[in-house]
Amino acid sequence: MCPEFFHIGPFAIRAYGVTLALSFFIGLILINRESKLLRLDPDKTVNLGFILIIFGVLGARLGFVAYHWSEFSHNLLDIVNPFGHGTYFGIAGLNLQGGFLLALIAGWIYLKRNRMPFFSTLDAVVPAVAFGIFVTRIGCFLNGCCFGTPTDSFLGVEFPQDSPAWYVFGSAHVHPAQLYSSAYGLFLFFLLRWFNRRSYAAGITTGVFFVVEAGFRFAIESVRYYEPAMWVDIAGIHATFNHLIAVGLFVLGVAVILNARRRTRSGPPPDVPTSDVSVKSP
Repeated sequence: MCPEFFHIGPFAIRAYGVTLALSFFIGLILINRESKLLRLDPDKTVNLGFILIIFGVLGARLGFVAYHWSEFSHNLLDIVNPFGHGTYFGIAGLNLQGGFLLALIAGWIYLKRNRMPFFSTLDAVVPAVAFGIFVTRIGCFLNGCCFGTPTDSFLGVEFPQDSPAWYVFGSAHVHPAQLYSSAYGLFLFFLLRWFNRRSYAAGITTGVFFVVEAGFRFAIESVRYYEPAMWVDIAGIHATFNHLIAVGLFVLGVAVILNARRRTRSGPPPDVPTSDVSVKSP
């Protein structure tokens, strides 16, 4: 665990902020390359990347605030105040699923306004999202957040005193859920790039991303710690909000894949750009 790399005067350069910025920078490069591979306009696709970054961070922050409303309801300025913690500069607290949902909505609006091929463009973007998971979850591990539940497995790690995990579980060894997620992100990145380089219909890569992300998200919840505010009881089932989001993503992913297969069999409908239904070149 190394939440701070170094200081510049009174400002701390934090590990999570560095990895987040790094994921954005590399992600834009990857989007540019994938868009060229899929014969898209790289300028428009990279602009979409900026849109996704901005609204992804905004959604992640709003998602965290929604889950921790009691901490912000008495002082709404803390939602955006980088000096709110007093001990360091920055805004702490992001929720990945909230960022993903708002970025998806903003991206859809941008694609519609610019009349870009919807599924082909998403196919160019999702590998960069997967790589972002790989990089930022390393930042989570260094920061000490998003930790797992106690375990006797050889994979268990002990976080130092004054870390978030130590305040909850003391000296107990916990699952390094952040590293599990990071390894998964790297695997997903190569999987999606593999799909983009095969002759599959536009949208297949995006559908695979939704399905695999849903499956992993559902599984990782079993070894990741969440505070009580993140849990809900629905029809006698005890689940986290992320479980519910994962179910929705799975259904969405299956629908996208089936729709892509249907469009391939039936040919392009008259109101859909040909570039969005044709089989992609390897």
